[in-house]
Amino acid sequence: MTYTITDLATEFGVTPRALRFYEEKGMLAPERRGQARLYSKRDRARLKLILNGRDVGLTLYEIRTILDLYDGDAEGTARQYRHALGIFRRRMEAVKKLRDEAEAQLAKLETACRDFEGRLSPKAPKDDSVKPVGSKHKTRAA
Repeated sequence: MTYTITDLATEFGVTPRALRFYEEKGMLAPERRGQARLYSKRDRARLKLILNGRDVGLTLYEIRTILDLYDGDAEGTARQYRHALGIFRRRMEAVKKLRDEAEAQLAKLETACRDFEGRLSPKAPKDDSVKPVGSKHKTRAA
């Protein structure tokens, strides 16, 4: 079975230009019939892997290294899976670190918002001095 560029673009919600880009990068290799590109089942599977990798934040290089390990035999597939597993685990750790950093920033922002809300309260004492909010930094005396 073969697919046109329009078939795959529509199925995966990407532009034909995106498919041509992946072709230029050597990640897809459609058959050419005149001006038409005909994509195989293998190209479709590779596109799915490319887009899944992109969606979880892998670089084109990382995706390409996974694609390059595919030989079509059982050992090639196992090698590809082991390699992909390593890349995905490293990416997962990086995302967890980003999540932890984002949670720390959110906690500081929540503290700052509570502080500002308290300062805006009608019962709050008037204090016009500027102090870093949600921080342990001390202000300098003028």
